[in-house]
Amino acid sequence: MEGRPLDDAELVERAAAGDLGAYDEIVRRYQGLLFRAAYLVSGGADEAEDAAQEAFVKAYRSLHRFRRGSPLRPWLLRIVTNEARNRRRSASRRTGLALRAAEDRRLAGDAAPSPEAAALEREDRERLLAAVNELGDGERMAIAYRFFLGLDEAETASALGVARGTVKSRVSRGLARLRLELGASDLAGEGVEP
Repeated sequence: MEGRPLDDAELVERAAAGDLGAYDEIVRRYQGLLFRAAYLVSGGADEAEDAAQEAFVKAYRSLHRFRRGSPLRPWLLRIVTNEARNRRRSASRRTGLALRAAEDRRLAGDAAPSPEAAALEREDRERLLAAVNELGDGERMAIAYRFFLGLDEAETASALGVARGTVKSRVSRGLARLRLELGASDLAGEGVEP
């Protein structure tokens, strides 16, 4: 069918054969996701942008090693996560966790909230993000990928390079710690499954 969008596998094949337009399309499709993932790790927009750009460069150079038939999204997420972690370690800093995507999704309701409701919602979100940021790396990334980026269990496992059971246990432990820190009612208001 002429004019139909190419799927990820077709784009990877073309990009690996030297089609820069195909790789540009991969970048367009995934730049927002990779930025958000890098932001989860680095905590800063500038660092996240740099990590995402470098991840795309590394991914392009590694297309020959991409396993054909594998999903592209988790592979790209693994690259950007490693890049952002390396940048965070080298900078020896850990800053707060913030996600534009989570805010956009939550604020996309039908009616605009009252200023008071918006302020309370922002405070609740900030408390949740601060509590998530206090979790260990494994639990924080599993929670963030599952709930903030909306990846399913298999995609999260693939992106983090761990077994599905590890994702389950990290999410479970992380949610238990968040429940203790925030209380179960606060989690339900944030769209996190208690």
